[in-house]
Parts: sequence; structure tokens; C-alpha cells
Amino acid sequence: MKKTLPLLAGSFVLAFSASAMAQTKWDLPSAYPASNFHVENLNNFAKDVDSLSGGKLKITIHNNASLYKAPEIKRAVQGNQAQIGEILLTNFANEDPIYALDGLPFLATGYDASFKLYQAQKPYLEKKLASQGMTLLFTVAWPPQGIFANRDLKTVDDLKGLKWRAYSPVTAKIAELAGAQPVTVQAAELSQAMATGVIDSYMSSASTGYDSKTYEYIKKWYDTQAWLPKNAIIVNKKAFDALDPATQEALKKAGAQAEERGWKLAQEKGEWYKKELTKNGMTIIQPTPELKAGLNKIGEVMINEWTERAGDDGKAIIEAYRKM
Repeated sequence: MKKTLPLLAGSFVLAFSASAMAQTKWDLPSAYPASNFHVENLNNFAKDVDSLSGGKLKITIHNNASLYKAPEIKRAVQGNQAQIGEILLTNFANEDPIYALDGLPFLATGYDASFKLYQAQKPYLEKKLASQGMTLLFTVAWPPQGIFANRDLKTVDDLKGLKWRAYSPVTAKIAELAGAQPVTVQAAELSQAMATGVIDSYMSSASTGYDSKTYEYIKKWYDTQAWLPKNAIIVNKKAFDALDPATQEALKKAGAQAEERGWKLAQEKGEWYKKELTKNGMTIIQPTPELKAGLNKIGEVMINEWTERAGDDGKAIIEAYRKM
């Protein structure tokens, strides 16, 4: 009996070591604060991955740009410094037209239309990411975009001269076409930029307005429903390929669940965020027909320019979307 105990102990240590070695740990950087619904969805996604993989894959969420700033996340995943990450697709519009698509104003203005656009875009987006050594896991839309400004906006001409937060090439282009002054400010620096007068307006969702406490600086939000940009969860392909098949399937299943949950959450939270903005003293304004018409013209210019840049693939995506 005395000889058996060391053997049993040794077997236990070996089994524990094998279990520990089998566990893979990934980092997932996000640019948004813990209160944001995207981060809430990511936390649930990480729990699902843990559960579905039987503890084989552990994902740590690094929110609020604590690991990488928003523009750095894609490169970090591409280089495998982070195995998985959350990016705003329109941030990379200058890199390839496919990343600009869901930021085009008034192309897809509601959740149903935005999801159809995603289905048309998805094969081309997957192809582009694959060429860069990454895999698309899932996307989640933001609530519709509106304009935060203290100024009365009755026409597009009223945007002229505003110090306009530009967080992507698309939002910078809108500023240029409207005669506003684009200033690059990422989500984590937004509150400070308003407090110090670096910006006095920007275009984003009610979600961003709530998270950044925009109501402390700006008192009006024009509900233009301009577009629904998407966040994408991307995975380094080598890191994905290194997982065993069962863990790969667990990751994909958790991703599919997160996508379905996230799109529903975006709609639910979009209405909640608007109520919270109102409670905190912000006035939500429906845009005038003149403002809408002017913004639509900007949208037409940007859609035409995008289609030219995107070539045959761009035309195919727009045609597929409009047939849905």
C-alpha cells in the first residue's frame, strides 16, 4: 500500500499538468467601457466559450482601450499579439473599401436593412480578412447614428464650422462634405475632448452619448438614423488553427450565439439609451426634411465614390443587398 500512494500521487500530478497544458488563454482587447452593451455581450461570449469548450479556452476581455487603443487592435490581432479582438470596421475604411461599407450614410438605415447589408458584405469581408491572416467570427451593429450638437441644425449648412469629432475616415468625410472641421478623437478620449472644447459636435449612437456622458456638454441629439456601423470580432488564423477541432467548434458556436444576442441587444439598448439621455437633460430631435435632404445628398456622394473605389466587388455587394 505504501508503494501505491506515490504512484497515485504521481499520476494525479501528471493528469493535472496535462489538463493545465491543454488550457489555452486568449486576450480580447476592446475600445469600449464596461458599461457598453458590446462589452456586456463580449463578457457573455467569453463565458460561453469557457463553458462550451469545457474550460479548454479562456478569453480575457480588456475593455476601455486598456490593452490596445481602437486603431491598434486590428494590427495586434493580425500579428498575434492579441489572439482575438473587437474592431469598428469603419475605422479601417482607408485600408480597403470593404471596411467602409456599413458606414455609408443612408444606405442601410434600420436593423433589418443593416443585417441584409451584412449578409451581402460578409463573403467579401471574410475573404479580405483571410488575406490578412485573420478570421471573422461575428459582428454586432451599433444603434443608428445621429448628430450631437448644441447648435440648431435645420439644414446641412448649419453644420459648417462645427468642431466635429471624426473617429473614422467615413465620419471625417462627412465633416468635409458638410463644411465642419474634423478632429480625430477615439472613444476613450471623447469626454475629455468635449470638456476641453477640442470638439463641440459629433455623429454617433445614443449608446456612445450615454457612455461618454455627452449630456454634460452637449444638450441636443438629432436622430438622423444615418447608418448602423458594425463592430467585428476577428481572430488570428494561426491561433484559431492551433485549437483542436472541438474547441474550434465551441468558439464558432459561442460566436454565433453572441452575434444573435448582440443584434437583439443593440435594438433593446438603443431605445434604453435614448430614454437615459432624455432623463439626463438631453433633447432628442427629429431632423427637419431640409436637414434630411442635405444629409441624403452627402450619402449619395459617398455611396457613388465608394462604388467606384470598390469596383466590381462593390457593385456586386450593392446589387445583392438591393435584391434582398
